Amino acid sequence: MSDNLHTNGHRESHYGIVPEKQPNESQGGPQEAVEGRPWTQENAEEPNPCRTQSRESGPSGLDRVREAAKRDPQMKFTALLHHVNVELLRSSYYQLKRGAAAGVDGMRWQAYGEGLEERLVDLHGRIHRGAYEAQPSRRVWIPKADGRERPLGIAALEDKIAQTAVVQVLNQIWEEDFLDFSYGFREGRSQHDALDALYVGIVSKKVNDILDLDIRSFFDKVGHDHLEKFIRHRMGDERLIRLILKWLKAGVMEDGQWFETKEGTPQGAVASPVLANLYLHYVLDLWVHAWRRKAARGDVIVVRYADDAVLGFQYREEAEKFLGQLQERVRKFGLELHPEKTRLIEFGR
Repeated sequence: MSDNLHTNGHRESHYGIVPEKQPNESQGGPQEAVEGRPWTQENAEEPNPCRTQSRESGPSGLDRVREAAKRDPQMKFTALLHHVNVELLRSSYYQLKRGAAAGVDGMRWQAYGEGLEERLVDLHGRIHRGAYEAQPSRRVWIPKADGRERPLGIAALEDKIAQTAVVQVLNQIWEEDFLDFSYGFREGRSQHDALDALYVGIVSKKVNDILDLDIRSFFDKVGHDHLEKFIRHRMGDERLIRLILKWLKAGVMEDGQWFETKEGTPQGAVASPVLANLYLHYVLDLWVHAWRRKAARGDVIVVRYADDAVLGFQYREEAEKFLGQLQERVRKFGLELHPEKTRLIEFGR
C-alpha cells in the first residue's frame, strides 16, 4: 500500500504511531520498511453507506470483496451471504480447536466430524433459508489474576463453525477499514507488534506523559443498537445482518437457566473479537485519529490492543484535555473508562 506523507516529511508506519496532525494527502511513493516491516497508509475515512455492491461469485469472490473494500471506502456491500458456502464452512470446521469444551449442545469436534459433509450441507441450507437458529452460550467462570472471576461464553459447535465462516467474510471488508494503531484480534498482529509500536513511538517522538487507559467491562457493555448501526455502515445484506444479530441475542445458559443478553458480546465467541474491534473502531479509533489531526499541537502516539490502549503526549495539558473529552466520548456509547486502571503518568527519558 502507498505511503501517507506528512507536512514535516515523516511517513505513517505499519505501527500507526506517527503523531503529527495528518492532512488528507494523496497516495504515492515507493514502498519503504522499518525494521523489516512495510509502511502502510492508515485509512481514516468513516464509511458512508451511499454506494452498493452487486453479487459476486467464483472461487476468488472473497478476494474481490477485499479489493472492492480497499478501492472504495464508501462501498456498501449488499450481497455477502452467498460467500458462506459449504467449502467455507468445511474450512471453518477444520480451523476449530479439536479439544475445545462443548457448548449447550454437548457436541464435540470429533463427534461432529462423523458424517461431516451431510452436517455441513444441512447447516448451509438452514443458514441460507433463514432457518438457522443460534444457540445460547454456555457460561463458565474463569479466575482472574486479581482473584476475581470473569465470564466466558462457550458457543455450540455449529455456531462456532458459522461464526468462523462469517468472520472470514467480514474481515475482507473491515480489515481494510481498521486503522494501523489497532492490534488486538487481528490477523498478523500480535502483542509483540503492539509493544514494538509503543517502543518506536516513545523513542522517536517527544513523549513526556503516558495515558494508560482501560475500558471497564467492555465486552459486557457493547450496545447492540450502536453495534448494529456500525455494522450497517458497510453491510447491506439483511440476511447476514440478521445472522449476526441472532448471535448477539441468543442469550447465555448457566446452571440450566437461560439469561437474555440485551447488551455485550459473549467473551469466548468466535465473532466477538471482530465485532469488538468494529465497535471501538467507530467509538474510539476514528475519534482519536481525528483529535490527533485537528486538536493536538504536540506529538501524540497511540497503540490500542483490544479494550486497552496506551497514548503518549508531548504536552501534559493536551493529555488532560484529551482524557476529559474521551470520557465524554465513550459515555455516549454506554462505556466508561476504568477509574483504577486508567492512569496519566509523567514520563521521561
